[in-house]
Amino acid sequence: MAIQDIYPTALRLLGRPVLVVGGGPVAERRAKGLLDAGAKVTVVAPIATETLQGLDASGLLSWEAREYRTSDLDGVWFVQTATGTSAVDTQVAADAEAQRIWCVNASDHEASAAWTPAVAVVDDVKIAINAGGDPRRAMALRHAVATALETGDLPLRRHRKPGAGGSVALVGGGPGDSGLITVRGRRLLGQADVVVADRLGPRELLKELAPDVRVIEVGKTPGHHPVPQLEINRILVDEALKGNRVVRLKGGDPYVLGRGGEEAEFCRQNGVEVEVVSGVTSAISVPAAAGIPVTHRGLAKGFSVVTGHEELSEVPARPDHTVVLLMGVAQLRDSAAALAGSGLPLDTPVGIVENGYLPDQRVTIGTLGSIADQAEAVGVANPAVIVIGDVVRVSPFAPQHFKTADYSTITPNRPRVRSN
Repeated sequence: MAIQDIYPTALRLLGRPVLVVGGGPVAERRAKGLLDAGAKVTVVAPIATETLQGLDASGLLSWEAREYRTSDLDGVWFVQTATGTSAVDTQVAADAEAQRIWCVNASDHEASAAWTPAVAVVDDVKIAINAGGDPRRAMALRHAVATALETGDLPLRRHRKPGAGGSVALVGGGPGDSGLITVRGRRLLGQADVVVADRLGPRELLKELAPDVRVIEVGKTPGHHPVPQLEINRILVDEALKGNRVVRLKGGDPYVLGRGGEEAEFCRQNGVEVEVVSGVTSAISVPAAAGIPVTHRGLAKGFSVVTGHEELSEVPARPDHTVVLLMGVAQLRDSAAALAGSGLPLDTPVGIVENGYLPDQRVTIGTLGSIADQAEAVGVANPAVIVIGDVVRVSPFAPQHFKTADYSTITPNRPRVRSN
């Protein structure tokens, strides 16, 4: 049978009687698939797998523990043979052909009146692939297509909107590189009707949206908030109540200094379904782009994430406790003075990573006592993440003298001993 002989269609078997002849693993898989489609399944086989016996015992299907008889086809809409014995499968297929019942013959795909495709379900989309009678080829293609749908490489967006209201997804886009958004986030972005976008995050992905997807820009810069937060909240709710699938695309993680909690609460208060998709927070990922871990054996066991606008008096003032400052460039001199005033030594290493993971990434490394002057001299600007603590010594960008005699990256479990 050539592939041109196939007319693709889908059977709606809800409540309709179907017959599976055979009781082995193949019959088990086919019976379970037919049950998922809502069919009334009868299995005929002298011996059946434990799973099939369990389905029979629970009343989900009927198992006849005997050999096949032609009368088993009476009133049946669809037949699957899977006995493993070619002669039996051929007989079932011939009987089905005589009664004009569609039959899948597992023993001989060339002679089979119907083929079972490789199937994947993503969201409410069902993918069925035939590959010229080659099941392994079909499965490989199924996995590839399903993965492309899951990751957003293929569009899952609905064009016929359901009657119910829309929804909002708060998606953390990561530090800016389009490869660092989560699979779930990328998938939801591909389904969106409206994207409410920040200035930071994976901006390149906006270019991949369909032409009719509306992008509403609400990005903020330090000291300049053209769209107030209350207005952003209102936009999310209004667009969802129109029946749209709304993605609020943020940089980093929505719940790490991203005001995602406020947006989610406002949506729920107004009866809008909301989903939060965590992102790769810039507090951890951007330092990593410069080779700086926020914890490191022998150097730091904990870290604090704050903004440069926050009081730092409660942060542990020790080089072995990492401090990560977000949105802290403008207040860097004041923040350094505050930490020094709390007892943090002026020779504590400090690293600043601008535009992490992007082509124009830049790393500036100094000490608590020198970093403000260095930042001003080179013109450090947001977006930037500031890391304060001994972990900065691990960075390949750190000057050689930061690698003290009692610490190296080869023996990181050896605590650094500070001189008095």
